[in-house]
Amino acid sequence: MSTPTRTLFGTDGVRGRVGDKLTAELALAIGRAGTESLRRARDIGRPRVLIIRDTRESGPMLEAALAAGISAAGGEVYLGGVLPTPAAALISGHHGFDLAAVVSASHNPFHDNGIKLFAGDGGKLDDETEAGVEALIHEPPAPAAEPGRIVELSGAEQDYLRALQSHFNLDLSGLKVTLDCANGATYRVAGEIFRRLGAEVEMLATEPDGRNINDGCGSTDLGLLSASVAGSDSRLGFAFDGDGDRVLAVDGEGNSFDGDEMIALIAARRAAAGQLGGGVVVTVMSNYGFHQAMNEAGVEVEVTSVGDRYVLEGLREREWVLGGEQSGHIISTDYAPTGDGIAAALMLLQALGGEDLADARVMEKLPQVLVNVEVADRDQIAGAEPVWTEVDRLNGELEGQGRVLLRPSGTEPLVRVMAEAPSHEQAQEICDSLAELVRRELG
Repeated sequence: MSTPTRTLFGTDGVRGRVGDKLTAELALAIGRAGTESLRRARDIGRPRVLIIRDTRESGPMLEAALAAGISAAGGEVYLGGVLPTPAAALISGHHGFDLAAVVSASHNPFHDNGIKLFAGDGGKLDDETEAGVEALIHEPPAPAAEPGRIVELSGAEQDYLRALQSHFNLDLSGLKVTLDCANGATYRVAGEIFRRLGAEVEMLATEPDGRNINDGCGSTDLGLLSASVAGSDSRLGFAFDGDGDRVLAVDGEGNSFDGDEMIALIAARRAAAGQLGGGVVVTVMSNYGFHQAMNEAGVEVEVTSVGDRYVLEGLREREWVLGGEQSGHIISTDYAPTGDGIAAALMLLQALGGEDLADARVMEKLPQVLVNVEVADRDQIAGAEPVWTEVDRLNGELEGQGRVLLRPSGTEPLVRVMAEAPSHEQAQEICDSLAELVRRELG
């Protein structure tokens, strides 16, 4: 039997501008369909579902609609409030929830929002299950024998903090660190866990007003963090995104470390100590310099499509532990089956063992340029033959020295054009030329 086609769900759930693609009516339908899908698949009479969210002004509205849909389908809803996305996995496991939903658009601006669904084991729903949920959205709703209740889950924030503290048994006494919380979901818990572990903490972007999430702060804009750390006595800094599932770092001089560099350092140090547990899984976006560094460290690398769900699938297939993305999604399955920005920051500090981040860089990045081309229909890129002919030609010219990568965004109306080359100028020229071709071909 063929898998139903997904049109609503992208690489990271359903996401879009609130009031346009994402409405209260759709959130209610997703709640109904997700609950009904779970009931059919596992014969659960009254599924128990956790909902958490980030700090966007549309969050309470979508949370209420989603909860109403779940309740109308006979599910019991537990509201965990504002928490990082990875808390859904940890809290679900602790309380034995059947499903978890996160209302967030991650690193997107405030006017966007999204809904991500997680299975009871904490992993994101696979493509087939999401497609099944989407198919049920278009069916007449099945009436429940009686609606489920909606209650607040007390202590959810403390559950998440305890999980972090028990797994990362670190003594950070004497360390001063700066944390940029993007006015998002980590604004309360990030500073708290670092303080519990003994660090002195300087906090940035911790006053969410519903609209300032990811605005000039967080992992999508390191300027605030870099300037703050460079002008202070902090040893390093971390910037989280709006929902807290990714992180980037800066050293004491304000120099940035992306996800590739963080994963490379963690993997190399774990491998040297005999604690890596196999190789590492990364996506096609990882820099060529990452692969060179892992080769020098004797670490095997598996490459997947973009999306942390595919990284997790690769880890499970190979029975490995560590993987992630250049964007700062980092997964260590001995902790949780999803990316967690706070956990990744603590993993990096474990790997450093007291060494300054500035002295610990293990990879040299090849110059890389990424251009996002806005298009009317990102799926049309698959049939744009002149574009792919040019991609093949460029990759032939760059073989052994760089590469070109083209892919549609999984969450936005964009085609991402990436080039790596021996010099930044060459990468920029290639990227700009290919991006212009995409614009011409896709209108």
